[in-house]
Amino acid sequence: MALLVGGLMMPLQSQVEGRKIDETQRILDQARESLLGFVAANGYFPCPADTGSGAEAIGFNHAVAAATTCPATVTGTNVYAGFLPAVALGFAPVDGNGYALDAWGLQQNRVRYAVANATINGVTQPFTRINGMKSATMGSILAVLPTTLLNVCHTGANATCATADMLSSNTIAVIWSLGANAPSGGTAPHEDKNARAALTSYTRLYVQAERSSVAGNIFDDQLTWISPPMLFNRLIAAGTLP
Repeated sequence: MALLVGGLMMPLQSQVEGRKIDETQRILDQARESLLGFVAANGYFPCPADTGSGAEAIGFNHAVAAATTCPATVTGTNVYAGFLPAVALGFAPVDGNGYALDAWGLQQNRVRYAVANATINGVTQPFTRINGMKSATMGSILAVLPTTLLNVCHTGANATCATADMLSSNTIAVIWSLGANAPSGGTAPHEDKNARAALTSYTRLYVQAERSSVAGNIFDDQLTWISPPMLFNRLIAAGTLP
């Protein structure tokens, strides 16, 4: 009987995990669409949420104020990283503090978000400044080097992303989940880049590796991102950019 029950539980657990993976990807894709809609309506990307709530770190339309930088959870050269600003986006599902959650639903599973803050064509923080992208111009943003914006790589084995391993260079924004092992994981060579980006130190490298349950090489993170062509296609369709 024990063998029979155990044999039934394994495929059931696999099905539950598969559903959560699919639902998390839907949440991330929805978050990406919400960010694109926000930019089309407001002309800038919202700051990441900080550790206090799911709102932008300094409120809506922060670029109107004297401060034009994002006091996000993590700041560093060319990146602001923290949590998805669900309050600014009107996004759900959220936890009791207003943070967006992936399908795993724990506090450690709050959806992460990073946005580039590089100076382009003389414009500082063009992506989080109202009309900043217009001032920087589409041509200049499309022409920036991969060392300027965010990179999504197929491997986290190296500190930098080689061209052959690059999934997306010159990425404007990344939205990601730390997966089922978020409460205790994130130390394997691939996952540590995404966990570090969200929690303790700056990095422009984000990793989308193959799923793995091998000890020491675990990877269950899920990512999506926004590239300049994707953004500008949306803005042109909305009549926001010429």
